[in-house]
Amino acid sequence: MSETTAALPPPEEVRLLDVHAVAQLLSCSTRHVYRLADSGQMPRPRKLGALVRWDREELEKWLADGCPVCR
Repeated sequence: MSETTAALPPPEEVRLLDVHAVAQLLSCSTRHVYRLADSGQMPRPRKLGALVRWDREELEKWLADGCPVCR
C-alpha cells in the first residue's frame, strides 16, 4: 500500500489562522487573542462548526492600519 500525503502549504500561504497562529503573529497569549476579539479590539474570527479561525489578510490589514478598534 502506498500512502499519499498532501503537502501542507507554507505558513505564509495559509489563509485561515487558528488562535495559536494568531497569538504567535501578535506575540501574545492565546487567551489575550480571545480577549481582544471578544472586546471588539481586533477583527472577529470566523466560526466553522466548532473551529474558530481568523482571516490572515484581514489581520495583516488590521496590523498595517495600526490596530484600530473593530467594533
